[in-house]
Amino acid sequence: MTASYQVSREGFVAAGRTAREADNALRASVLIAREAVANRPVLVAASIGPYGAILHDGSEYRGRYGVSRDRLVDFHAERLAVINEAQPDVLAIETIPDVEEIDALMEALATVPHLTGWVTVTCADTSHTSAGQRLDEVAAAVATSSQVSAVGVNCTAPVHVSGALTALSASCDLPLVAYPNAGGDWDPFHGGRGAAENQAVDLLGQWCAQPNLGLLGGCCGVGPTTVGYMAERLATAQPR
Repeated sequence: MTASYQVSREGFVAAGRTAREADNALRASVLIAREAVANRPVLVAASIGPYGAILHDGSEYRGRYGVSRDRLVDFHAERLAVINEAQPDVLAIETIPDVEEIDALMEALATVPHLTGWVTVTCADTSHTSAGQRLDEVAAAVATSSQVSAVGVNCTAPVHVSGALTALSASCDLPLVAYPNAGGDWDPFHGGRGAAENQAVDLLGQWCAQPNLGLLGGCCGVGPTTVGYMAERLATAQPR
């Protein structure tokens, strides 16, 4: 995955940089990931984070930004156009807290019709997004686009993942994605979550039991040791 989650013209300009530097960083994120992959059979997924990520106040865990749908469409379409120039293999549309933003993203995604990818949301519990909408609304929103190849949750507390995947699978037939954080609450002023990543390890069996699980990994606070354990667990699991 690329390190493009927070990169945008709007965010760079607010930080005293330029829109051109933002575009260059977006393209470079794909090229650097491609170099890291080298000649191995590994896909490069371009990270497309939520509008709330540029606000630096934890809005990706609340949603309801107070901006218009048109602004969200324009924000995401602008970034997708630049990312498209670098030709990633897939898109990781991730950490989206709000169905309204997913709806805007589906319109923006149509402007780059040959790109496909997954959509993952942040959840407040096992049944609702961070903004409070039911997960069947998430399934309905992504169903409006043929470019979405999988749906799931990321940067969500491990204890909510199994129930959230069950709720999503009841509403759609897409493969499921899960890459939770290590648990705990995000502190926008000091950073970090203050939780141990063994929460993810302890619950791994529940996630692997999901019949439609397609992608599994870790988000904030989940390090390479845990991700390696996940890979080993999946490699030895019975094929589904």
